Amino acid sequence: MRIILLGAPGAGKGTIAKVLTELDGSVQISTGDILRGAVQAGTELGQKANAFMKAGDLVPDELIMNIMKERLQEPDCKKGFLLDGFPRTIPQAEALKTLLIDLEMVLDMAVSLDVPREEILNRLTTRRTCENPACQAIYNVKSSPTKIAGICDKCGSKVIQREDETEEAISHRLETWNEKTAPLTGYYEKEGVLMTVDATVTDDVVKAIQDRLNT
Repeated sequence: MRIILLGAPGAGKGTIAKVLTELDGSVQISTGDILRGAVQAGTELGQKANAFMKAGDLVPDELIMNIMKERLQEPDCKKGFLLDGFPRTIPQAEALKTLLIDLEMVLDMAVSLDVPREEILNRLTTRRTCENPACQAIYNVKSSPTKIAGICDKCGSKVIQREDETEEAISHRLETWNEKTAPLTGYYEKEGVLMTVDATVTDDVVKAIQDRLNT
């Protein structure tokens, strides 16, 4: 499958992607992952991207697209891919369309995960993350707490609430998403590949996507 997952922060894109990858061997790809991978690999594009990130600047779209081009041509993408949170803007979507045509790849669908604002706030404000950079395990104080309060089950490091997951920070992230990323649903609707699903129950979302792919 070749799918783009769209949705606000906390909509469950990462969770849905992980479940879907287990079905047919497709690989989950996010902008952050490919940027970190390119930097760690020490590629020329990775070094250029790292210079922007160290300066606290956004990596230009052209550079991101060049790194994405390299990533999509790697062997593990032959079985398919799930783009998690990418593209983020209309220009990125247009550039991705051109890239997929150049690579002779056909997009199956863009899935918009529809989650109420109250649910997103509840999910993210109760999320906790392992502070160990090598672990980064994610927990939820309500639905999936650590066995020992405040301590990561996997590595024993402290679990914390990220600065961007306070209610104030999340509200700002949602405003930014509504302004810059939400219009992508209209773009992919015009492209004829949009599927919108109620994303409050993971199994239901996965089944809906499977059913659509099998029609």
